[in-house]
Amino acid sequence: MMLKAVIFDVDGTLAETEEVHREAFNVVFEQSGLGWYWSPELYRELLKVTGGKERIRHFTRSEGITGISDEDIASLHRLKTTHYAELLPQSVELRPGVERLIDECLSRSIRLAIATTTTEANVEALDQAVGGALKLSQFEAIVGGVTVPEKKPSPQVYEVALAKLGLKPEEAIAIEDARAGVLAARGAGLRCLASPSFYTVEHDLSKATAIVDRLSDRGDGKPVTVDYLDLLSD
Repeated sequence: MMLKAVIFDVDGTLAETEEVHREAFNVVFEQSGLGWYWSPELYRELLKVTGGKERIRHFTRSEGITGISDEDIASLHRLKTTHYAELLPQSVELRPGVERLIDECLSRSIRLAIATTTTEANVEALDQAVGGALKLSQFEAIVGGVTVPEKKPSPQVYEVALAKLGLKPEEAIAIEDARAGVLAARGAGLRCLASPSFYTVEHDLSKATAIVDRLSDRGDGKPVTVDYLDLLSD
């Protein structure tokens, strides 16, 4: 069946934003006087837990930290979201090949959507930080952690995105960078192209339909194109 839509994950897929998230978490931890610090090595492990609030909760439990309520976690996460938006313009750009693929999709009437565990506000912040290069206004569905609280690897965020598009799973493809995202896409019946990011290079992405290092080079010196995505099959 002809490809009708591409559904993108955000963090690590559209841009290497996870390092900015890590920095924002650490700023909040310091300002809150908690004495916590998430190193790159620790954060790589914590990213196996999807969702910022869930990540904080997992950290407190694994470290035996008590006295942190769900309300405290929600407050920390709200502050972190604010700092994330402030830090983004200083350090982020789209991953190689992302803008080119988005432009090709638009030129060929391939519909665009986003399915992410991050908040919708963070998606908008990313688009602003890259000067509108995402062309977010052209995306027909932006489904994030506010719309769908259930996190990947649950397929729900992709199921909602497909419903908003009015498409069957076989009419779309997901682009992901992490194991949980690949499992979420596959659980929704989608084909999935995986392109590991800095923090997910060690993830098991074997469930993906195909794996490339980056969208600008699928391994043969050629970029990922609409025709390439359309031909991917299980």
